Amino acid sequence: MTRFIAIEDIGWDEANRRVCRRSTTTRSACCCKLYPWEWLARKSFGPDLLTSQLRVVEPAWKMLLSNKGLLPILWELFPDHPNLLPAYFEPGRIAGDFVAEAAPVARRRERASARRSERRSRPVASYGAEGCIYQAYAPVPRFGDDYVTIGAWIIGDAPAGIGLREDTSPITRNTSRFVPHYFV
Repeated sequence: MTRFIAIEDIGWDEANRRVCRRSTTTRSACCCKLYPWEWLARKSFGPDLLTSQLRVVEPAWKMLLSNKGLLPILWELFPDHPNLLPAYFEPGRIAGDFVAEAAPVARRRERASARRSERRSRPVASYGAEGCIYQAYAPVPRFGDDYVTIGAWIIGDAPAGIGLREDTSPITRNTSRFVPHYFV
């Protein structure tokens, strides 16, 4: 049976070494989570998730791939690669327009934290302990009244689907329309 469980209702059953529902200690065998891994790891039961038998639909290793902090590292390893934009951990290294984005992402796939800045403008707002990365600005394509971004899913080395996010703003938010496409 599938049930919605608020993050506040999730706990850790130390005696049985398992994730459970706090109010009943009902065992959870599988979880389709919508809560960011980066935030889950900070919960009191976070470290125990790695040793539990809980199956999670979005695995923890995805934290690495969804972390914007990977972009400056990729740029350092592959400078001027045609599929990458210049990205740095330090401000002031990009000539022209840039965006500052929180790193780690912590479910900021929506890019709601992105700020387009001019080199001559005041410093970008502070993000918090995790800091941010600075990446060259690339305009989001606009079709009619909507800006559209494409996300791709790849399983192994084969394409599995794409998702289109559409919004009237060039900054995608968690309220943006999402249109999934599954490849058979």
